[in-house]
Amino acid sequence: MNKNLLSCVALFLFCFSALLQSQTYQLIGNPVVTTGWDIVPSATVSGDFIQLTANQTGQVGGIKLNAPINLKYCDKWRVEFDFRIDGTGTPAYGNGDGLAFWYLNNPPASYTSGGGLGIPANSNGLMVGFDIFNNSTEAQMSKIHVLYGTNNTAGSNIEFNNTAGSTYHTADLNPTQPFVGATYKHVEVLGEVSPTNPNNWVIQIKLDNVTVVNQTFAPSGGAIGMTTGYFGFSASTGAASARHSIKNVKVYTDKVPILQNTVSQSNCPNPTTGFATINLTSFNTQFVANPSNYTFTYYVQGNPTPIANPTSFQYNANTTINVFVKDNAALLCDNPDGKIQLTLGDFTASNVTLTTCNNNYATTATFNLTTAAVTGTPGAVKKYYKTLADLTNNVNEITNPAAYVSAPGKVYVKVTTPQGCTGNAEITLSFFPLPVATDASIQTCFGDTLGINGIFDLTTANVSSEPGITKVFYTSLDNAINNTNPIANPTLYPSSSGTVYVKVTGTNSCYVIRKITLTVIPPTRSSVLKDKIICIEDRTNLDAGPGFVSYEWSTGATTQSISGISVGSYWVRLQTGNCYTIQLVNVKAAGNPVISSLDIKNNTITVNVSGGTPAYQYSLDGTNWQNSNVFTGLPRGENTIFVKDSYDCEPIAVQVTVPNLINAITPNGDNINDVIDYTELAYKKNLVFTVYDRYGNKKFEADKIRNFKWDGTSGNKKLPTGTYWYTISWNENDKNNTQTIYNGWVLLKNRE
Repeated sequence: MNKNLLSCVALFLFCFSALLQSQTYQLIGNPVVTTGWDIVPSATVSGDFIQLTANQTGQVGGIKLNAPINLKYCDKWRVEFDFRIDGTGTPAYGNGDGLAFWYLNNPPASYTSGGGLGIPANSNGLMVGFDIFNNSTEAQMSKIHVLYGTNNTAGSNIEFNNTAGSTYHTADLNPTQPFVGATYKHVEVLGEVSPTNPNNWVIQIKLDNVTVVNQTFAPSGGAIGMTTGYFGFSASTGAASARHSIKNVKVYTDKVPILQNTVSQSNCPNPTTGFATINLTSFNTQFVANPSNYTFTYYVQGNPTPIANPTSFQYNANTTINVFVKDNAALLCDNPDGKIQLTLGDFTASNVTLTTCNNNYATTATFNLTTAAVTGTPGAVKKYYKTLADLTNNVNEITNPAAYVSAPGKVYVKVTTPQGCTGNAEITLSFFPLPVATDASIQTCFGDTLGINGIFDLTTANVSSEPGITKVFYTSLDNAINNTNPIANPTLYPSSSGTVYVKVTGTNSCYVIRKITLTVIPPTRSSVLKDKIICIEDRTNLDAGPGFVSYEWSTGATTQSISGISVGSYWVRLQTGNCYTIQLVNVKAAGNPVISSLDIKNNTITVNVSGGTPAYQYSLDGTNWQNSNVFTGLPRGENTIFVKDSYDCEPIAVQVTVPNLINAITPNGDNINDVIDYTELAYKKNLVFTVYDRYGNKKFEADKIRNFKWDGTSGNKKLPTGTYWYTISWNENDKNNTQTIYNGWVLLKNRE
């Protein structure tokens, strides 16, 4: 068998190291599972073992795999099984005959009884017989016969086959390891390609872990060039009988698994030599995940000689490379299924489109031309140009292809492969679509007493309805462009009327910046609702005027106006749109006029008024009114004067005394007109009586101490005869302490 190579089958191996094993073919279980095996009478399943023959004479039985196994590419294979030969023996002189394990090129058509151990006549392959009957001496024995050739001796008995280099017969093992007995014997058969001659096998057989065969075998006869065969077991009895049984059969049939059978590569030839150069080992990772665990051998299909320099393989025509993968641990059969399909072709660079963002409607964007997948060839060199003419003439190469600023358009790239092939490609530069967004305006109601600031929910601004967008808000355009200081809480943003900005980013990460105009709706107050002034005892109406959505008064009324309102402070809550304004209004009591002073001359009184709201009206009886503040012809004594202002409220009144007039005194001691006496006015508050000469010089002042009298003296000296002026002033006994002044003159006649 040939050791060089992979294939579709199998490894029959013994793996002590827990590496890859697969017991694809086995006979185990209770009862034994025989799926994949053919049983030949008189073999039967009996519990956990296969009984090849009963303890009777003339019995032949066998069992074989129903599919052939290809060992061409296995350096090493292994089979394990247990066998038992027991029985009383008929006739009494011994047991017969034994059993065999084999690998034959054709499925047996018939089995040989007696000393043939069931092996078909003229079989080709590897045969291992466990013989218990010596056909020469007709005595019992325990020998192992190995034949790697054709079983063509008399009676098809390999005991008699002595083909040089292809057979081996152990000594009789009865003294140490007899085959016949009640217990099972454990057999391990290991086949390995000879390291000195790959056509030969080294066969090692262990019986109960004792090596009984370790021999190199050269194929002979029909075994020469054999690569495929059937594994199986047989047993026979002739004139003597024995029961032959096997169990725990394990045939290991794994080969190196590969990820894929075929890979392809097209390479352009060197324009000078016409040959393309390829590193075949670069494909190893496409066959197995861990190439270092395997040895790879490469063959040009149809050529049995391996490629000597696979790292620099050259070809000038389409070529198929067969790849053989060998397990370095010698646990798996080689795998010959790998193929590399190499073709020659002109190199072609692919036209591609690069797309990026022109954020916020920029007319240009930055493109990384090196990311354009114009070729998948490793090691290719790319040069970029603005125009095809520049590329053709190899001028004006773009020196910053990784950060090329451009409007939408095209650039051109020249691609040169490591083999020297060149190709041109066109790179189309385009922009991603920007999110659709517009400037927006939002309003909110005033939120402070000045009506300047409000709270805005910026997220309600209708800048875009495009699905999948994100929005971030900023106080300035610079912040939005630089992505700094975003508004932390856009749903509760306090601000006066003004502007903010929103960065709207689409699902492709492109963005635009839009302006949001903020308007604080100021308080909307009634222009007709004014403070009123009424008489304290009166009632009035308050009207907020039309044009408001709703009205709510402090009185509880919800009408535009309220009536029967007395003096006091009121408010009305006015709705405009969704905003509310509370407007205060006062109904004030009209201020009463005040009689500030009264001037009396003889029978004339002049009323001086302050406060209130002119024009004033005057009356002596509270019924008949005049516009003049002067009353004439008043009687001496008490008079009442009424005054009201333009509000026509309850009038104020003051009681006025018109004193008696004394126009001459003669202080001569006759007790007639000796003094001016105003003691009758002493009940008036702050009463003062003052006398002046005709030059205005004060000569005498009569107050409470002087009993409000004047006797024509000044400084206790008589004044000369003449006319003197005097005034009498006091405050009326009303709540305003109205000041009253009476002016008069008197003729003084003193004796000289």
